[in-house]
Amino acid sequence: MRLFFLYFILLISLKSIAQNTNANPAQKEAQQKIVDEYVHNCAKNYSFYQMAELQECLDEGLKKDYTIAYLWQQKAMPLFKMKKYEAGMVFCDKAVEHDPQRWLSYRAYIKCIFAKTYREAIIDFEKCKEMHGNSYEMDHTYNFYIALSHLQLNEFAKAEEIFNTDILEQIEQKGEAHHLDLFYYGISLYEQKKWEQAIEEFDKAISQYENFSDAKVYKAFCLGRIGQEKRANDLLLEAKADAKNGYTINEDNMIHEVYPYKVKW
Repeated sequence: MRLFFLYFILLISLKSIAQNTNANPAQKEAQQKIVDEYVHNCAKNYSFYQMAELQECLDEGLKKDYTIAYLWQQKAMPLFKMKKYEAGMVFCDKAVEHDPQRWLSYRAYIKCIFAKTYREAIIDFEKCKEMHGNSYEMDHTYNFYIALSHLQLNEFAKAEEIFNTDILEQIEQKGEAHHLDLFYYGISLYEQKKWEQAIEEFDKAISQYENFSDAKVYKAFCLGRIGQEKRANDLLLEAKADAKNGYTINEDNMIHEVYPYKVKW
């Protein structure tokens, strides 16, 4: 029953993003028919390894209505998965042009996690905050991605400041922060040689995700820096076993992109 419910919610979500948010009811109905015909009954029959056929389906839909942002996003997505970031961004920009309310945060996410154009990602996410506040994209807040971008730009103090603020907001709203926020907050401290403070954050992440191999590795590095070599070596062995069993950063798009600071064994 629960699986059916989740599948139903997914279908509703797909329907809701298939039409432009600013369209009137008649336009939404017409756009949904185009999406059903050229996405769900055509493009979805092909993987991104069958790029030509997939794109042909979407192009036929755009001939019917070139303003449907979802069709442009669907043209971009398989290119991003093939690491053709510049080619995909041309279509992603079109999606944002026709429906920025829905697709600006998606483009910002792509810039941060896929294309790794971090300053551009920050600009987009700041615009998203102006529109929606510190909302969410792909299970994380806009501030999470802004802080992660600063981390990747070696702006560690700025990353620390934003992660700290974001974590406090999550605790206030939900009772706890996401373990990945805690991990990267720990990394921002680690990069500034704040070993004890970093250990505290890695411990918080591990308390939520007890087999979190990456957090254990960086905690071990911190322990070594404060003279606790025996604990560090023991923890590294534990982390290696966890990693061997698949316990690492567990984001959905990990199959396409390696997240920052993921340990390579």
